Amino acid sequence: MSDLITYLVSGVALGCTFALIGSGYVVIHRVTRVVNFAQGTFAVFGGFISYSLLDGTLPQGLAQLVTVVACGLIGLVVGLVAIGKPGTDPLIALIVTLGVSIFCAAVFITAWGQDPISPPGLTGSVSILGADVQRQRLLVVAATLLTFVALSLFFSRTYAGKGLTACASNPRAAALVGINVRRMGFMAFAVGGALGGLAGALISPSVALSFSSDLPFALSGFAAAVFGGLTSPGRTLLGGIVLGVTGQLVAGYLDGSFQTEVALLMMLAIMVVRSRTFVTEEAK
Repeated sequence: MSDLITYLVSGVALGCTFALIGSGYVVIHRVTRVVNFAQGTFAVFGGFISYSLLDGTLPQGLAQLVTVVACGLIGLVVGLVAIGKPGTDPLIALIVTLGVSIFCAAVFITAWGQDPISPPGLTGSVSILGADVQRQRLLVVAATLLTFVALSLFFSRTYAGKGLTACASNPRAAALVGINVRRMGFMAFAVGGALGGLAGALISPSVALSFSSDLPFALSGFAAAVFGGLTSPGRTLLGGIVLGVTGQLVAGYLDGSFQTEVALLMMLAIMVVRSRTFVTEEAK
């Protein structure tokens, strides 16, 4: 029983990370129609930047705040590169983000080397139904839930959030009422970068990161986003948790090397189901 509780909590924490990355996909895709292949890269930047800041004895909370801001700025730069030219086709922008991801792998190796690294996190554990659960994993869950609440308030209560929502719903109508759609696209990339950076900063104390960690994060985050139809942050959170828990159960009871395969199979299954649902809705 204690093993099951450990796997479940670990899976929820990992799934929350996937949901944060996936929600970055959602925000960017809704506004720009671009699937950002650099989304996993933001998470790796978050882990590495957090590692460097904490190595300099900066308090953990402040280090993670700086990390989120820094990754938001990185996201903005990626947005400027990907969609900075007016009229850029979403397919071209997608290819640009893929190139950015490959370039960033070289940056990671140059700046932080090839060995996996993991910054310090919360120490100690909490007993839940006889299972010892790391405090860092509980922090990941709590921070993720607070982030999604903050996202909901941001989109519903702030001018910038309402502008992003308007651009997602109808970019042409948004432009007609004076909203700068291109600027909203840049903001979407900044938000996506911040969400990815937060994911990396939160999970890296529990899961060591390397220059190649962006691909697993990108795949799992995209699977969570697909679960939400690339439109709903709430369903993305649910999809991330389902994916994370399933992966941890597979790793715990079967073989950890199957986790990536499970993510790919689940993403394929979700895409098939979502496509059929979309066709049914269109037929109605």
